[in-house]
This record gives sequence, structure tokens and C-alpha cells, in this order.
Amino acid sequence: MAEISSSALIVLALDLTQSLADKDRFERLLSTVRHAVDCDAVVLLHAQGLQLKPLALQGLARETLGRRFAIAEHPRFERICQSTEPIRFAANCELPDPYDGLLLVHEGDLPVHSCMGLPLLANNQLIGVLTLDSMVPNAFDDIPKRSLDIIAAMSAATLNTAILLQELETHSQHSRQVVAELTQEALLKDGGELIGESEAMLKLKNEIAMVADSNFSTLIEGETGVGKELVARTIHMRSARREAPLVYVNCAALPETLIESELFGHVKGAFTGADRDRVGKFSLANGGTIFLDEIGELPLAVQSKLLRALQNQEIQVVGKDSIEHVDVRIVAATNRQLAVEVEEGRFRADLFHRLSVYPIAVPALRHRSGDVSLLAGYFIEQSRRKLGMAQLAISADALALLSQYDWPGNVRELEHVISRGALRARGDSHSNIVRIGLTHLALTLPSAVESEPSADLAPSRLPITQSGGSLKQQTEEFQRQLILQQLSDAEGNWSAAAKALSVDRANLNRLAKRLGIQVSKRVELN
Repeated sequence: MAEISSSALIVLALDLTQSLADKDRFERLLSTVRHAVDCDAVVLLHAQGLQLKPLALQGLARETLGRRFAIAEHPRFERICQSTEPIRFAANCELPDPYDGLLLVHEGDLPVHSCMGLPLLANNQLIGVLTLDSMVPNAFDDIPKRSLDIIAAMSAATLNTAILLQELETHSQHSRQVVAELTQEALLKDGGELIGESEAMLKLKNEIAMVADSNFSTLIEGETGVGKELVARTIHMRSARREAPLVYVNCAALPETLIESELFGHVKGAFTGADRDRVGKFSLANGGTIFLDEIGELPLAVQSKLLRALQNQEIQVVGKDSIEHVDVRIVAATNRQLAVEVEEGRFRADLFHRLSVYPIAVPALRHRSGDVSLLAGYFIEQSRRKLGMAQLAISADALALLSQYDWPGNVRELEHVISRGALRARGDSHSNIVRIGLTHLALTLPSAVESEPSADLAPSRLPITQSGGSLKQQTEEFQRQLILQQLSDAEGNWSAAAKALSVDRANLNRLAKRLGIQVSKRVELN
């Protein structure tokens, strides 16, 4: 390629002027780049503080979109980000490749291949990175630097346009402060980022954006493990109170005799054991937000006093006669159905209506079609970092199983499953790329054998049935059904079944024998 073609430049320039959604704009950018440069994979990443977030990709596993790459932990990314010019890595470069095991055109360790990274700059500041990979060694060596500079400039303009449009839509100064906070502290705690592109998640994000800037009391409802605390933190971070404290209170963990003291504080001598003054959570949250988790666990006696705090922004410290005024926004969460609790007399109706000025329902993971792979990618990268592995990936069959599972424990359960699967996969691996396979998940998903298949599953796939017995018995039953399914799909071919299950054929034979599985072939005459 002597020069990038003028037609490709015209197409890209026209795309920049069109009113496209970010996703469409990025996809068109990558398609144009691949048209100009022959490559097997191209990825656009956004620089967010000390990490890179994939925005769009072609040629890599979709779960890569859920990953967040710490720049300092990936030498190739580090070199690209420190440069102001395109970086071409030698075909035999020994620096670990962050995409090992993720290219769709190749499984396992990446052999000698071509890799190139373009830093994307706006006003001399790094805003992102464009990476290109080809399975053909030295594929990028003859591309003129001028052509790469043009591609980098156009890509940077596309990304910068998207960033500026987003800032205009959410008020630029506010957006910059929110992004800075989310990428530094919030992203490091409990996931910190609302990951998902399903219709249910887009609706949730839209509701958060609407309510965040208000001072409305917000009630967050959802099953255990869906991420209600994360939603509360996101609301606070995007509100005008973001510089003030966000105080967390777990109502379910407070002893009933001390709840009032914890919430409103007490003075010395107010009750037995009160040997000093204590500042309550509402006072600590003054000017900011208080997050009352598991609000449905509060006793009725305390609910009346909490109601006064909501109505008049007044609290009474235990042991004091005077009233104190506070400026606190209340965000509450519960996994109960408070409307039902009200009907049955276990929760005050007036408090329920005060709390739910703007109710938000966080969807269960089973209702978030397509989000499991993104979340899996996010947790896989977290596990890789925690366990100090060069690269951690997941097999296609294992990812398919995760997508089929009902997830009664929601996102929290998925995080734990990935963590345990990564640990077991590391113990079985002798490669730089540790890959989570079906056998690792079979040991970590015993509850799968207790759940009915979801309605949208084809009945011929993974016929999971209910079974009683110990954890060992249920796990063996799950393995038995999984192996039988793969053998059936492979028409009795042990090698094909072993490959699909990411296990050695000899090990699969031994496991099948222990589980009482045999394959017999017969000849039928017409």
C-alpha cells in the first residue's frame, strides 16, 4: 500500500459529518481502516486515566469489549501511549500481546505476526489508541508513515467528535468531572462501571441520567446481586453532590437497639454504653448522599423517625432535645417488593411513597440479553490482574454455557464463577494463555443442575435436569449430561467431543468411564 486511497479518505470524512450514533460511527471507522489496510483485527480504545477501554472492534472475541486494560500492565499498550507516532512492533517482538487468545482467526498462543498501534491525539493529549493485527508477518512494514499519520488523524477526529458530542449532551464540564471520578475511584470498587448494551441496561442508564441531577429521593429495587450499590454510587457521582460524601448504611446489619444511634448519632450518657458523643450517618452525609441499603429491613419504630428526616430534613440526636437540620439526599435499595410489604403492614406506606419519588428497577442478569459476554470479559480481565497471569481467556463453549445459565445470583454470581474458573484453569494450564474451559465451569456451577432450562433455549441443547443428592453427585450428573450432549453432537466421535470440551481425549475417556458413559455403534440394514 503506497498511499491510503483518496476514496477511503472521502468515505471516512463524510462519515464524520453525518449525525451517527457513536457505535455506528466507530464501526464505520474500523471498516474504513480495514478497507485501507489489510488486517485480521482492528480495535478502537478510549484512554480513560490509566486504562484503555475498548469502544469497538473487528476480528476479536466480543467479550474483549468488557475488558479494561491497565496501560502499565501491558508493555505494548504502554509504548503506544507514550508515543506521538505510529508504533510498528517487530514480527518476533517478545513483548506480550494483550490480545493473545482473543483473535477470532487463531486459537491459542499467537505465533509470529504483525502488530501496530496508532496513538490518537487531540490538542496534543492522548484520547485513545487504534490497534491493528495481521497473522501475516511484516504485513505493515511497507506502509508509508504519511498514510499511517492520516489514518491516526482521522481516527482521532472520529473519537474526539464522539467525546465532544457526549459532553455537549450531558453538559461538558459536568461530564468531564464525572468521567474523572468514575475512572479513578469508582471503577476500582465493586465493578464500578455499568457494563451492558442490552435494551434493559440502556433503559437503566437512561433513567439514572434523568434522576441523577435532581435531589429526588430514589428507591432502587432489584434481586440480590444485580448491582444496586453500583447504581447508587453512579447516581451520586453524576449528581451535583458528587464532591460531597456518599455515606453507606447497611440497614440489615444494624442491631435493632442501635439503629437510631447509627443513623442520627447520640450524646454521651444517652444510654448504657454511650461513653462518648457519636456522630450519626445523616450528619456525616450532610451536603451529600446517604445510601440506605436493604431499607426493607428497618423496624417500623425507626421508619417513623426516618420519615421526618425525609420530609423536613430534620434529625434528632439520641439524648438531645433539640432538632438538627441536615441537607441530605436519600437513595435507598431493597431486594424486597416494598409495595407488598406495605400491603402486609411490614413497611410504612408514607415512608414508601417518600422514598420512591423516582423508583429504579435494576434488571436481573437473565433479562439482560447479550450482556453476559461483556461482563465475563470484564471479570476475566480483573481475575487476570489479581492472579498475575500474562493472559486469561475463555473458550467459546464455556462462554456459551455462561450465556445459557439462568444466574439466580445475578452479576455477583457471575463474578464469583469467573474468579473460581480462572483459578482452576490456571492450575490446569501449561501455556502463557490460560483458558477457562467447560470443565472448569462444570465444577463451579453446580446449581445449574438444579435449575430448569430457560424458555428460549432449544430443547436439544444441554438437557439439564433436576437431581437431588450431594454437591459431588449433582456435579457429576452435570458433567455426565454435558459429555453426553457433546458426544451426541459429534456423532460418537471422542476426539471431536474432547476438542469441544477443551480437554485431552484420554482424560475425557477416563472421566466418561468413571461416570458410566459408553458409546456403542450399530449397523442397520434397510
